[in-house]
Amino acid sequence: MMLKKLMGLLMMAVLCTGLFFPGHSSAALGSQMLSTGSSNSDVKQLQEYLMTKGVFPYHTATGYYGPITKGAVERFQEQSRLKVDGIAGSATISKIKVLRSGDMGKPVIELQRLLKAWNTYDSTVDGIYGDSTVSAVASFQKNQGITADGIAGPKTFSKLRQKSPSYSTRSFTVNSSAYTADCDGCSGKTRMGIDLQKYNDGKVIAVDPEVIPLGSKVVVEGYGTAIAADTGGGINGKMIDVFIPDHGDAINWGRKDVKVTVYEK
Repeated sequence: MMLKKLMGLLMMAVLCTGLFFPGHSSAALGSQMLSTGSSNSDVKQLQEYLMTKGVFPYHTATGYYGPITKGAVERFQEQSRLKVDGIAGSATISKIKVLRSGDMGKPVIELQRLLKAWNTYDSTVDGIYGDSTVSAVASFQKNQGITADGIAGPKTFSKLRQKSPSYSTRSFTVNSSAYTADCDGCSGKTRMGIDLQKYNDGKVIAVDPEVIPLGSKVVVEGYGTAIAADTGGGINGKMIDVFIPDHGDAINWGRKDVKVTVYEK
């Protein structure tokens, strides 16, 4: 009888530990060190920030910390004058989560949506940290008594997140064409730094950010789920260019109208 009671108490202790002290897999980015072999939602978020900084060459945030992620972290550390060890510790993560002019992707979409919630950003949510975003951040900072430098750091985000942003899911028809990474004069890299020559197995589209924000997930009729990670001089308004690695298949795609559904989150 006493043994059963002890076992029951032990089970309750385990349950309480799980409830009040959750495992690392549910922790926020920055609460744990990430390195080769890590696999969780924190790694996925880290990869999205690396993509935002233009140093993550792969087309998908997988949530697994392998050689590609390690190399991307090393490139970011080198650019940021941090110790180059390929490990995402507190110093690296703190710096990568600071958004500034030139960044683009999902974290910037979130920033712009937060600014809209505070009625300080009236431009298009395009996923690009340009002049209008810098101005909106600086205006928000000034109103909140934060140093108005136009850079979105932890103090700025702490204030911004006191309100909840709204995200949109939209479906509409666009005119589509296709491209490859092997054309004359092509670098093979998208505007967000994805290397389509090295990693040509992904679904990537070029968009007009005024219509589809960079970094968005987009379901394209007849193509699949893609990331909006590129732009093009001839892509304006409701137009997209889908990446197809094989030249013949790209020609066969031709130009046609397709339905797209855009997810910003």
